[in-house]
Amino acid sequence: MHFIHRGIVNKKYKENLISSFKKSFSLGYGIETDIHLTKDREFVCFHDFTLNRIFKKKASIKDLNYRYIKELSINQNKEIPLLNDVLKISKNKYPLLIELKPKLSKKNLQKLIKESSKYSKCVFISFNHKNIFSLQKIKPNIKVGLSFSNLSSVKEIIKASKNKKISCLILDKVFLTNKKIINLKIKKFFYTIKTKSDFKKYREKNNLIFENL
Repeated sequence: MHFIHRGIVNKKYKENLISSFKKSFSLGYGIETDIHLTKDREFVCFHDFTLNRIFKKKASIKDLNYRYIKELSINQNKEIPLLNDVLKISKNKYPLLIELKPKLSKKNLQKLIKESSKYSKCVFISFNHKNIFSLQKIKPNIKVGLSFSNLSSVKEIIKASKNKKISCLILDKVFLTNKKIINLKIKKFFYTIKTKSDFKKYREKNNLIFENL
């Protein structure tokens, strides 16, 4: 099972856009995307906490209403989609890895669960593990995964793998060659594969999050 990172199929498709997600689905792949919450409590698919890198605006997503974000992004031909929009085009057919970027309150996690309740292909992941454990308290059977960076220790990853309530682990590609990690029974997804050689090398025996192939 492989996922396209932020829908970046190749250089023609920009990150976290509806057109990129549609292309990813048309190729038969699931997608990995990130979500933030706007000031007016709309979940948007966007990687950064601010608009600076993509739109050259030093403003945080959490401080802006979606109407402003939508107008700004449309004007630059990079419309930031709502999570609801992405869920709809997935048609509950293609799997989604949805990364929760900020720390979300119980109220907002409840909203997230409600919005995605009709879509069984969603797996919610986060580097902020408190988000995941809080989600589980609200909905014990929800599909979730814990994310780990290249700085994470093998010991803490192995410990996390023993949590039977966790559906999967999201791991940096540096762990693709670690035998202790590879031998863990839990489902694992490795990010971010960016070369065709690595994709061909690891795709048969591993679940990959990749881009630009």
